[in-house]
Amino acid sequence: MTLKWTDTLDIAEALIEAHPDQDPTQINFVDLMQWVMALPEFEDDPNRCGERILEAIQQTWIDER
Repeated sequence: MTLKWTDTLDIAEALIEAHPDQDPTQINFVDLMQWVMALPEFEDDPNRCGERILEAIQQTWIDER
């Protein structure tokens, strides 16, 4: 499965698995963007990412945790 920026739930689940000890409320958007792009399943243009997308990913990560 290929992940895009809009796949917030799937990205959040992958981040939980990749960073189980990370508190998502303590991560900045620069690091969050890098972590998302480092996911093996992630394939999307970094220029398509913005603050709203990162906020949605972070909030979903918080909710799923």
